[in-house]
Order: sequence, then C-alpha cells, then structure tokens
Amino acid sequence: MYEVIWHGRGGQGVVIAAQILAESAYLQGFKGVTSAPTFGPERRGAPLTASTRISDHPIRTFSQIEKADIAVVLDPSLFGIVDILGSLKPQGLLLINSPQKAEEFEIDGSWNIATLDAAAVAIRFHLIKEGAPMVNTPMLGVFSKASGLVSLEHLEKGLKWKLSGGAAATNIAALRAAYEEASIRK
Repeated sequence: MYEVIWHGRGGQGVVIAAQILAESAYLQGFKGVTSAPTFGPERRGAPLTASTRISDHPIRTFSQIEKADIAVVLDPSLFGIVDILGSLKPQGLLLINSPQKAEEFEIDGSWNIATLDAAAVAIRFHLIKEGAPMVNTPMLGVFSKASGLVSLEHLEKGLKWKLSGGAAATNIAALRAAYEEASIRK
C-alpha cells in the first residue's frame, strides 16, 4: 500500500487533488483506493491536509496517515508551520511547489525530492480562483512523473471524471506541462 499526504491551505484544492488521485488510481486498476480530508476549524488560507491510499488489494485501514510514503506540499510556507518532514517515511518522496530545482532544495534527511513552480504553471494556464493560482493539478503532474504510481493518461481520466468541458481540457494541458517541467532529485 502507498500512502500519500497532501499539505496545503484551504482553497488550494488539496481535498480535490486527493480525490482525483484516488479516482485515477482506481481507473488504472488499483483494487484499493481511499481519499480523506483532515478537517478542523479550517477556513480559506488555513493549513490543512488530505490523504490518499493506493493499493493492489482492498484497503481496510481508514485511520489518518501517520507516516506517508509521499508528501505533496502545495504551499512551501507550511514548512515553518507544519511538521511536514515528520509526516514522511525515511527515503520517502517529497513533492514541493517551488521555483527552486530539486537539487537546490536544502532539506536535511534522506528524502527523494521533486519540485515544480506549480504557481507559474497554474498562472500560465489561467488556473486562477479568487485571484490565487490553483496549484493542485500541476502537482498531480509532478506526482505522476516522480512516483510513477499513476500514469499521466489515468490522471487525465481522473480530471475528466471531476471536471467538465473546457475546465477539464485546461487542467489536462497544465497537468501535461507540469509533468514535463518537474525537477527530480533521487
């Protein structure tokens, strides 16, 4: 089983990204998928998490993820607020929305890192909501390239499941661009 924890802020599409990943994994043939938000008194801009579990077998675990295989960080300012690295297994994969290249990221530990300036990709494809770039779809592209768990093709199908018409097409274009532009350090 692969466990993914999403770190972001209210309004960034953290919960939707976790759902799209779960649906995409199911469409790819994984037998067990779950997606769950972790809510408290969140509001727009407040830190929040969501999780996705992906398995070749049915999943019977529904507790919160304590140590994930993959952590996806939609807002890098959360590093100073949330113990992101504490939620990631040693040798885990850390995906960060950052203009820095993966090899430039200075984080102590033995993590594999992938980065993308997801905000720039979102702006380029006009993925803006209430004046803020929606970085969730670009980070799904990074997820596909860096982890190899869920293919770009199946993420596109997952986006079509959640979005319609022009919104799906625009998000798919951003997903593909993010996949191509991601920087990976293993």
